[in-house]
Amino acid sequence: MAVAFPVHRPRRLRGSEALRSLVREAGLSPLDFVYPLFVCPGEGVRVPIESMPGVCNLSVDCLVEECREVAGLGIPGVIVFGIPPRKDALGTGGYEECGIVQEAIRALKREVPGLLVIADTCLCEYTDHGHCGVVEDGDVVNDASVELLARTALSQVMAGADVIAPSDMMDGRVGAIRAVLDQAGFERVPILSYAAKYASSFYGPFRDAAQSAPQFGDRRSYQMDPANHREAMKEIRLDLEEGADMIMVKPAMPYLDVLYHAKTALDVPAAAYQVSGEFAMLKAAARNGWLDPERSMLESLLCIKRAGADFILTYFAKDAARTLA
Repeated sequence: MAVAFPVHRPRRLRGSEALRSLVREAGLSPLDFVYPLFVCPGEGVRVPIESMPGVCNLSVDCLVEECREVAGLGIPGVIVFGIPPRKDALGTGGYEECGIVQEAIRALKREVPGLLVIADTCLCEYTDHGHCGVVEDGDVVNDASVELLARTALSQVMAGADVIAPSDMMDGRVGAIRAVLDQAGFERVPILSYAAKYASSFYGPFRDAAQSAPQFGDRRSYQMDPANHREAMKEIRLDLEEGADMIMVKPAMPYLDVLYHAKTALDVPAAAYQVSGEFAMLKAAARNGWLDPERSMLESLLCIKRAGADFILTYFAKDAARTLA
């Protein structure tokens, strides 16, 4: 007996690239990307990071050169992480007037004025113990950490940062930063909160780059449990109530469900950070011939965009921008 063929044939709209592009639901552009950068002391310094092929620690002068290239590719912004010349228990290099990130921000605003500069606001790169706050009796204490984070944010804005991005996951830090910035006359500077940042195993290469691995314990007492979804929504709502203008989910691909839910439920500007481990995995697989480098790169970014990201922090930003050109 003949079976009636279905009336609906979805393949009709997949028959050519022209048709596929006409009905494509999500797309990528260089305008979707923010490029993470690591700035270190010295001059003419460009130190490759072994676990992140193509990424380097850069002195301020080399950072400026890199950012000219970034801007030329149509990428609208960068986020800057600092590697200070020295570290101490309180992370003073994070909020010094002449700290490495502050000097980098001044140079970028002077030399590449049209580029958006986001300052990562955390202490882990600056503390000798590698934690994101103040340690007392082996524990990372919340409120004393928040005070230093707010001080760090103010110093970054005074240096010229366009956006402040607190990444520490201390309770109440968005509200404290908002209050300090407003009191100092910087009420127009937005906050991009790492609102749902998980205690992930995908940060390893970043910790190589930033020299920020904890010297004892781990960060599970302040970063989120990977098992939790509802808690992420609570964290995001709390940060918005405290004055966050944009929110971020980190890492990206393992937490696309969180990103999608946050975007659909709250309808606020949302970012996702394709972190160092995600980047390193794809790079390693491509180098071994297991994945097509361009297709896997773009597919990984497209799925993040499809899940709801308004923009993506990614080490692929330059490569993707060139591919999309």
